Amino acid sequence: MVQTSPPLARLALLLAAGLTASPPARALERIELKLPLLETTFSIRLAELSDPRALLEGNSDLAELDQATQGRIGRQLVELFNAPLPLQALEVAHQVAPSPLAQQALLLLSSLGGVDGLPADVSSETLLNVLDLAYARGSLTMLGVLQAIPGQTAFVDLGKGLFLLQRMNAQLRSAAGLLDGQTPATVDPSLHDPGALPVRRETLRLPVAYRSQPLEVVVIRPTQQASGRLVAISHGLWDGPESFEGWGRHLASHGYTVLLPRHPGSDRTQQQAMLSGKVPPPGPAELRLRPLDVSALIDAAAAGTLGLPPGLKTDAVVVLGQSWGATTALQLAGARPVSIQLQQRCRDLRDPQRNLSWVLQCSFLGATDQAALTDPRVKAVVAVSPPMSLLFDAGVSPVFQGRVLVVSGSRDWVVPPGPEAIAPMAGVARQGKNGHRLVLAGGGDHFNMGSPYDQGGGPLGGLLLGWVNGAFAAGAAVAPGPGAPALLPPDGWGDPALPLNDVTDRLPSWTP
Repeated sequence: MVQTSPPLARLALLLAAGLTASPPARALERIELKLPLLETTFSIRLAELSDPRALLEGNSDLAELDQATQGRIGRQLVELFNAPLPLQALEVAHQVAPSPLAQQALLLLSSLGGVDGLPADVSSETLLNVLDLAYARGSLTMLGVLQAIPGQTAFVDLGKGLFLLQRMNAQLRSAAGLLDGQTPATVDPSLHDPGALPVRRETLRLPVAYRSQPLEVVVIRPTQQASGRLVAISHGLWDGPESFEGWGRHLASHGYTVLLPRHPGSDRTQQQAMLSGKVPPPGPAELRLRPLDVSALIDAAAAGTLGLPPGLKTDAVVVLGQSWGATTALQLAGARPVSIQLQQRCRDLRDPQRNLSWVLQCSFLGATDQAALTDPRVKAVVAVSPPMSLLFDAGVSPVFQGRVLVVSGSRDWVVPPGPEAIAPMAGVARQGKNGHRLVLAGGGDHFNMGSPYDQGGGPLGGLLLGWVNGAFAAGAAVAPGPGAPALLPPDGWGDPALPLNDVTDRLPSWTP
């Protein structure tokens, strides 16, 4: 039976307890190592693990056990403690550490193997100091992270550590297989570079009946020669429009009017209030309220209550989203949340597809029946890193009523590509040619595909513009189905720093 305390609530309570200041502590000195299938714990000095061969060639209890198992325990130790962790770009950690979801992801990496020795007062500063110290020793490994953790003793379950590490790597490996040997899209300046139109940014407030506070809306639009076409962008959990205003600025410079709502029940302000104990974690109702926010903006634009210039067309809209915002975009495009997989799989801690995004998806269990909120005005969407494997049934046809482009990063360990993008989109592809696409970003992670206002379109700028241009140019033919025309141009929507590949045509024969 699924526990009554939702995973998201438990995550929030742990993080709230872990964000207090603390005095410096000395580095970790000792590990209590629990071995699989044995009711025995071995105490090991951390310094000995700097060279596992020296430990295992000695006369300690662990060395004798290794000899008795023909070196099996030793091989497992070497694999666990010296394997590179999936996070190798330290600048990513510094960029995203203030986000509680990112903190949980980084703590997951530093606790591979069930490490229990972390102090209760792990702050953002402490976490970054740990990663800085570990990174200074070379590539990030379990051993390097342990050597940098403040405290005295950690408790490591070797069997759990190997299982988690192997599962995480397997969830990334399927993307590497699809990208192997592929030539990424080229870069066309007409898509990648800013457009010629001057742009303005303003913030508005829109009262809505279903929320106790008005929606804050960032509007980014051209000051002249606007196309009259509307795009909306939905942010992720504990984030805000500011992380994606670069997308909006890029599109606006090419003629589009872009609306970015701040979802008040799951944005950064809500996060801060939650951590201070003023409000609970985001509730399951937000699964329904977020698509209502986007539809309310389209309603307001159609009614002229946002004060936008006349001539804006609202009968055909494109929605972009990242993470939970990507899930919101998929709901608006017709994906219907169902509870069956949530009920069956949330309780299975050893599910091979289990990943960090299930913390969020499993918190939706009580809201799925009210969260089917298709908006027929949303003709196409881009879903970047969407948590979707448990929430939507890819085996039900049709999954989407609007045209869908899913983008996933090959190094995304928060919403990994294998279970959350490749497997669901393979299920969609097996229903037949319908015009939906999956693009993999080589080296993309959960945090490096957005873009703040001053950075323009970021690595996805050309891809987003190409898809949005194609969606509006297609007119009525934008609808998914047999013979639906391609929305992306054949090439030119790539990025010089982040290789982008359309892998859709490889999906039907691919087994993640």
